[in-house]
Amino acid sequence: MFPNALRDGRLVAAALLVVSTFALGVQLLNPPELVVAGGDDAALETVGYYFRYRDAIVVAVSAAVFGASAAFLALDAYPSDSEEKRSLETAVADSPEAGTSDGPGASESADETARRTRWEETAARLADTERIVYETALEADGEIAQREIVERTDLSKATVSRTLSNLESRGLLDRERRGMGNVVVLQ
Repeated sequence: MFPNALRDGRLVAAALLVVSTFALGVQLLNPPELVVAGGDDAALETVGYYFRYRDAIVVAVSAAVFGASAAFLALDAYPSDSEEKRSLETAVADSPEAGTSDGPGASESADETARRTRWEETAARLADTERIVYETALEADGEIAQREIVERTDLSKATVSRTLSNLESRGLLDRERRGMGNVVVLQ
């Protein structure tokens, strides 16, 4: 995972996010004070807090780096359509059935292999609870009752339902109403 994160730039973006957050915090929480020594009585008086040009530049640059790295990390979390299409094309091209035309059964097998490969790649990109729920559906060949996910995992009904809603909103699965319950179907 570490080499992939470094190659993709996620590790660098995360480091920049931490550094810029620290720099912003230091600059904004500790502004310089303007102290004025007055006349004959030699009393020091704090007039106010003013940022110097250097401080303003540090804040502006840190804010820009913070925004850019946060946006990169947020947008990088979800694969683009072109990435999914490319991974599907690679899976189909690399499958042993690719290039053989032994009738309709060969293309169905190639489609199943490509679909399973795509599901496994998607599962590898998910984190924590989402991965557990997705892999449980994957182990059931892409179709499982929602109540079975609750039974097979140590997750509560609410957690499974919330996680499925998140995955469904990202287009990774569908929930179909069947009878009294839902059936989860991977996309």
